Amino acid sequence: MLPDRRALLGGLGGLAIGGAVAGLTGSLARAGTGSGAAETQRFTRFSQQGGDFSWTPRKLDPDECAPVAYDGFWHNLNACGYGAFYSIVGMMAEKYGAPYDQFPFSMLAVNEGGIIGWGTICGALYGAAAAFALFWNREECSPMVNELFLWYESAQLPVYDPGSAARAFVGPLPANAPGSVLCHVSVSKWCHDFNKKADSNELGERCARLTVDVSRKAIEILNAKIAQGKAYKGAFSVQAAVVQCAVCHAAGKESDIQKSKMDCTPCHSGNPHLGDKFKKHP
Repeated sequence: MLPDRRALLGGLGGLAIGGAVAGLTGSLARAGTGSGAAETQRFTRFSQQGGDFSWTPRKLDPDECAPVAYDGFWHNLNACGYGAFYSIVGMMAEKYGAPYDQFPFSMLAVNEGGIIGWGTICGALYGAAAAFALFWNREECSPMVNELFLWYESAQLPVYDPGSAARAFVGPLPANAPGSVLCHVSVSKWCHDFNKKADSNELGERCARLTVDVSRKAIEILNAKIAQGKAYKGAFSVQAAVVQCAVCHAAGKESDIQKSKMDCTPCHSGNPHLGDKFKKHP
């Protein structure tokens, strides 16, 4: 029995619609695949959107950013690197939006304790240096980082006092010169000098306040760099110990083994706790 004309047309119409939907679905799938492929093709190795150092640095008020650095330290216990970095780039994001608000700030939390407790670079210093490096290449960053790190070694820290807003310890804290950009040395020296434990509330509070001090200095340097451009040189000079050790240990000298700008004395002073390494040193 042959189908009537209406049933036949209805069946053909259903096939046409089904085919169109299938075709559309296939086209969308191919478009999605094509788009992904195009994205992959557009991103070439070692490239980045907008090109290198395409973000514009903005001047900031260090006093306005100070409590942000402090609160950032305690936010999710993200600590020093996050607090320092957010007080700079995060404040640009709050004030100006994109592109600063696109940065994944939480990645800076890895700097806690000199990078997950390893006691290497002070996280606050790393956070500030990373903020500089968002805007300037290594050559232009060098005097900025030098200024910050040299200041940190010799400054009496902490200075900042949040008053009643303090999170771990309310009241004044003793200050000393960290002597080194290394978290291990900075923390151990402070604990030793003032008879504090490394897991004490005072030590945690000290590092939170120190994060603010680093943020303030970093913003001062940032603002000076924006104002002076490539003419920025910084003011701090190389430490006496580095100059002295370089006489024998710099490139081209008798014992060419020195490759650092940090003060030599915290680890190489020759005191009994370091095994009198230089007891017979000239």
